[in-house]
Amino acid sequence: MTLRLYDTATKQSRDFVPLHAGQVSIYHCGLTVQGPPHIGHIRKEVVFDVLRRWFEHEGTEVTLVANITDIDDKVLAKAEEQGRPWWAIAYENERALHEAYATLGCKPPTYEPRATGHIPEMVELVQELVVAGHAYPATDSSGDVYFDVRSWSAYGELSNQRLDDMEAAADADPRGKHDPRDFALWKGHKLGEPDTASWPTPWGRGRPGWHLECSAMVAKYLGHEFDIHGGGLDLRFPHHENELAQSHAAGQRFARLWMHNAMLTLDGAKMSKSVGNSMLVSEVVKRVRPIDLRYYLVAAHYRSIIEFSEASLAGAATAFGRIEGFVRRAAEVTGAPVDLTELGGSVTTGFAAAMDDDLAVPAALAALQESVRTGNKLLADGHSYALVSELAAVRRMLDVLGLDPLAPGWDTAGERSGEHAALDVLVRSLIEKRSAARAAKDYDTADGVRDDLNAAGVEVEDTPDGPRWSVTTRGLH
Repeated sequence: MTLRLYDTATKQSRDFVPLHAGQVSIYHCGLTVQGPPHIGHIRKEVVFDVLRRWFEHEGTEVTLVANITDIDDKVLAKAEEQGRPWWAIAYENERALHEAYATLGCKPPTYEPRATGHIPEMVELVQELVVAGHAYPATDSSGDVYFDVRSWSAYGELSNQRLDDMEAAADADPRGKHDPRDFALWKGHKLGEPDTASWPTPWGRGRPGWHLECSAMVAKYLGHEFDIHGGGLDLRFPHHENELAQSHAAGQRFARLWMHNAMLTLDGAKMSKSVGNSMLVSEVVKRVRPIDLRYYLVAAHYRSIIEFSEASLAGAATAFGRIEGFVRRAAEVTGAPVDLTELGGSVTTGFAAAMDDDLAVPAALAALQESVRTGNKLLADGHSYALVSELAAVRRMLDVLGLDPLAPGWDTAGERSGEHAALDVLVRSLIEKRSAARAAKDYDTADGVRDDLNAAGVEVEDTPDGPRWSVTTRGLH
């Protein structure tokens, strides 16, 4: 396996060589759980799920750690706003994140540490930085401890910025700072904050700064040097810049490669919680199937911005519906095993080359769709033996992307139920009406029925075995 990845630190693509042969260690920043995840958040989870799946497909053992920031200014602000305990809000939204993982077919992280479970490691790291001369307690009796950015000459290397061009760090009151750009490692307990949101330290009670949390947790679970650090591009500065500085200053080699995905935007702006509930994962999947939403998030290159629109989401659902339609028809015609282990097969050369080229999913999908076209021709010509091999290749490629519609877990894309059965009865009654109209050469009525079905998101395909229907943009299949 020769995988080329774009390194955000060097701004170049290079061959990725893991620290240990046959193993890869990945850390990507999880969510600050002050609210449930929207589809902008979940794009990162899907991107790193695909990366993990590709490594695993190639026989590499993956350890993926993604943290939970369950104590932070934002969590405390939300608690005060709602009049609820901060820990209850954090836990509720952590569960919402797990539900979003499952809904969109993301494998859970190997480990998912919470910030509040690693306070001793954070305090120890701050002490190391103070002793090394890279951090200092504030002199204003606040209990804050800051990283001295001028003590670290390489500060700004990840985001390629000069220190004097940077804005002040807005994460704490600047009164106790030597330089406005010094960032908070530890935040002293403030009047009005709940006592439960503070822990004892040599500098008084307080809580960790956001950047400190990740450095302490990644060192505990992946060691002082690991393979890939990832996250959304919006985290590159200041979060990842500060992580890199404090970890290097503590003598850690830290990440060997930095990987950032681009944002999902709405009207040209980064999607954030201010866009409202309509973009929450839990809400979007009420109007589009989860597997279609995953296809939408997967289909663009991970370093390309996705400008969200309902029309593009519907178009992605239609495109995936064609792929899914082939898989289901071919599986039915051939009677091939549903279990991929029994089915066998391998990805195509073109698909593998695309995935090895910085996870070029658009090119990989082009290779997959070529196999679908070949498979559809085999279907039409009745070559069921050759069809099994093509079906196996398509499903292997879809499995890498987390999009195999026959895989366990995609029950909304399969036989979910009485809802599917009820919809099937209704659609088939309309199809029979259309067939009767065609037999009577009443083509206006037949076309009208088909148009009504299409408008409802139901596509009808005439096959030698009779009409088949599929949902293309919403609802159940």
